[in-house]
Amino acid sequence: MAEWMKPMICGRLRTWAAAGVTLAAVAGAAAAGPQAVAHDDDLGPAIEAIMHKPEYKHAQWGVLETDPESGRVIHSQFANQFFVPGSTVKLVTISTAWHTLGPDHRFTTPVMATGTRTGSTLHGNLALVAQGDLTMGGRTKPDGSVDYTNIDHTEAELPGATLTPENPLAGINQIARQIRDAGITRVDGDVIIDPRLFNLPDLSPQPTPLILNDNLIDLLTTPTRPGQAAKLSWRPQVSPYHVTSSVRTVSSGGNTSVNVTASPDGTQIHLSGTIAAGSQPLLRVSAVQDPNAFGRTALIEALGRVGVTVTAPPTGANPQDQLPASYRGDRRVAAYVSPPYSQYAKLILKVSHNLGANLALCNMAVARGSKNCFDAFPIEHEFLTDVAHIDPKQFQLSDGRGGTPPERVTPRGLVELLTYWLHTPDATAFRKLLPILGVDGSNGISCTENCPAKGKVFAKPGTIIGDDQLNQQLAATAQNEAGYLKTDDGRLLTFFVGVNGAATDDLDSFISIFNDVNQITALLQEQASADEARP
Repeated sequence: MAEWMKPMICGRLRTWAAAGVTLAAVAGAAAAGPQAVAHDDDLGPAIEAIMHKPEYKHAQWGVLETDPESGRVIHSQFANQFFVPGSTVKLVTISTAWHTLGPDHRFTTPVMATGTRTGSTLHGNLALVAQGDLTMGGRTKPDGSVDYTNIDHTEAELPGATLTPENPLAGINQIARQIRDAGITRVDGDVIIDPRLFNLPDLSPQPTPLILNDNLIDLLTTPTRPGQAAKLSWRPQVSPYHVTSSVRTVSSGGNTSVNVTASPDGTQIHLSGTIAAGSQPLLRVSAVQDPNAFGRTALIEALGRVGVTVTAPPTGANPQDQLPASYRGDRRVAAYVSPPYSQYAKLILKVSHNLGANLALCNMAVARGSKNCFDAFPIEHEFLTDVAHIDPKQFQLSDGRGGTPPERVTPRGLVELLTYWLHTPDATAFRKLLPILGVDGSNGISCTENCPAKGKVFAKPGTIIGDDQLNQQLAATAQNEAGYLKTDDGRLLTFFVGVNGAATDDLDSFISIFNDVNQITALLQEQASADEARP
């Protein structure tokens, strides 16, 4: 359930995305193929009991479960109709990015030295040429894999959001050491971030060519003793960002409510409110509004820590207008090389990383020679049509994450995509990128105890919730799961389970909807295993 978001209004008017923004499911195109031959709508009393709870009185459920080996449809309800997808869109985004970039692709972010050298002094500028690296080393573990927590800091408004232990500036620090090792101890000039890789797209969250710590400042409040000021820690600490706190610790069981305010430029941040004694540390975040200026200062400060002096002021705007038209003849003095893209795909799918999914569109466009991130959609269309052999009209997409009102998918379209993967050499690798029920990622919080399906459901959740102002409650526009059921005998089944239009009073009751959908996936896994065990 790591996908909390409120629906945003898409400002772009695109003829191909002219679908209405109603929250009810509308009819979709049927797919050809053996899966359409037969179905069984009898889901069993346990599943039917969940679907007929009062909060689903006006909701629409969709179910599709298939055996990809035989093509048999095991369960099917409204499989050819459109549903609001939420972050199940990321299955399309990352499948296409995996095919376009390749799982072994690495992003190499160079630093170029422009000007001339006199001994250890550079008379000129250092230009960090941003390459669309999602983490810049800020999550890389010693074994080279990318770290994550089940509830990521990008969703710090959710209970239980935590930080990974890695230094968010690890890549920048590595670059600074390389510059020093290249023999430069003084820069008689400036440090500039070159962000010309792609044009900033109208997406939320907006991907940028340089990303440090997901373009966020982490703010961690830890309770102390009742009546005392709470403890504050924050990262990454880069000038001129400054954080203050007036949060007080209240008695155990008291109200925990921490609010964050920031100056218009985002650099002056203040936390206020209360936190209950004995409670877990509470994570909040504040946005970095100018990633280029932030990255420039971060690199200048990192250079200072390793003994390299830069004569330009460390804070201020990024002087992009001083960049050369090209770097022909300039020397590369440092480069940060990312983990393989398969690690980023894992991060994006495990925790539903919205920024990373939108960035994947830009990465794909750049790989095809375009600076327009929306040029990734023809690539997705081509992938679905020519590679996966899926009718692309089963999808209506307008971002990479699954967060705009026009977006729709059919259960059959997603199941066909999941089936495609089973016929590729990367089938097992892809399945393990998905959250695992009761184990890790977004679905790690469900099915944790006394659950036979624990560890046997691999699925991407998709969530859209917002405010119902009329009835003063939350509206669960969409809660979906799409992935694989692994039976006790090791057979893989593909499935979609989702509900659109449920009603919920508050966050706690919404979590029950999330758990209901996961409970249905667990029951389907148990049913399939029981069917196998029958003589």
